[in-house]
Amino acid sequence: MTHDHTTATIRRAMPDDADALARLRWEFRAGIGAARETEAAFTARCALWMRARLGHGPWRAWVMEVRGEMVGTAWLELIEKMPNPVTEFEVHGYITNVYLRPEMRGRGAGSRLLATVLEECAAQGVHAAILWPTERSRALYARFGFEDRGPVMIRTWDAAHVAEELATAG
Repeated sequence: MTHDHTTATIRRAMPDDADALARLRWEFRAGIGAARETEAAFTARCALWMRARLGHGPWRAWVMEVRGEMVGTAWLELIEKMPNPVTEFEVHGYITNVYLRPEMRGRGAGSRLLATVLEECAAQGVHAAILWPTERSRALYARFGFEDRGPVMIRTWDAAHVAEELATAG
């Protein structure tokens, strides 16, 4: 079934989304390599992990839905560094599991999903976000200011923006 990304909605994922999110994770990762466990075993294990992290703590996730059907997701882990008495950034972000079902790709849905994650990074005062892209996703991340650093890509925010965030947080 073909979906129009303009009718898609994006919302924060909650613990009740864990089963559907685990199925999307299976689709994503089993599609790029040989699975070492059955789909049922993986999705049960993954849903348990996700349910324990959604809604609180350093993990945040978003889902993209079209007419109530989950068609994409993106995850962010905020990485907090220890406090430092000198000017040094203390919050970083790890972006992972950015996935869209094939029928959603190449029409702007990924850009919408990634923009949502990056808005959260900015709101949380993240200085640098890091991710491990697939070959297919590198162009998307590059359009959003991520720099290629070999197997990883990194995006940093303007130091003045982060300094302002740090000052208002204190």
